[in-house]
Amino acid sequence: MKNTSCAFVFVWHFFTRLVASSLVVGGMLGLGGMLGLTAAAQAKNADAHAHQDSRKKLVMLIAEPEYETAHTLPEFASQHLQKDFRVVVVAGSTEPGAVAFSNIEELADADVLLVSVRRRTPPREQLDAIRRYVKSGRPVVGIRTASHAFKLMTGSVPAGDADWPEWDAEVIGGNYHNHYRIGSISTVTAADRPDSALLSGVSLPFTSQSTLYKVSPLRPGAEALLVAAIPGESAQPVAWTFTHIGGGRTFYTSLGSPADFKNASFVHLLRNGIFWAAGLSVGEAAK
Repeated sequence: MKNTSCAFVFVWHFFTRLVASSLVVGGMLGLGGMLGLTAAAQAKNADAHAHQDSRKKLVMLIAEPEYETAHTLPEFASQHLQKDFRVVVVAGSTEPGAVAFSNIEELADADVLLVSVRRRTPPREQLDAIRRYVKSGRPVVGIRTASHAFKLMTGSVPAGDADWPEWDAEVIGGNYHNHYRIGSISTVTAADRPDSALLSGVSLPFTSQSTLYKVSPLRPGAEALLVAAIPGESAQPVAWTFTHIGGGRTFYTSLGSPADFKNASFVHLLRNGIFWAAGLSVGEAAK
């Protein structure tokens, strides 16, 4: 009888250990399943959130060593654009010999392209991406050296790289061919459309330290918004609109030195131009 009892106790102990182990393993599998499901759900929710962002995507293409737009433009965007735009900076090193842009693939689904580039000849496939963007009819905003973004002053284009010497005429609508003396202060006034909504919040006249570009005459179809002059020289357009070669809107200003970004009138002008190019209400931009 004693042996039978011992055998029963042994079997019962083994059975309970087996059941307990099964419960632990099953619990772990169940917990793992729940964790996996939670992670998948979180990823799905994050993806859904990105798709629910109704703001337009604004790509800032920045590569110029003179006017500090690698700092001024992102700061401007942070202060004045975040409510209505999802801003992505596509930068290019300004070290000697550097010509490529980072993450140029961001252009593929961009709603607006803002260009602040000076005399750069990027790899051919990268310039092709910019050409495709323009050809699609999407809007372009240019600031300062964007008028000569993809045109060398001298020399030939290195093998594998590409230029776009007609960019100014075809996309910007301008005619950049030099600038007046460095250090001169220009006085900015309205052109022929002083009542344009693009000038909402712009107090005229104002002054600018940006060296005045020689751009007259503009391309047919370009409509000047503002002109500027320095003593003893004829006035030059410094802000205008244009319909580029791809059929989309262009807003351009030759202003954009660091001091300009501290001027409320310039800030309103640039913000209005971006909103207009994007097809948004300029009145909202002026608030």
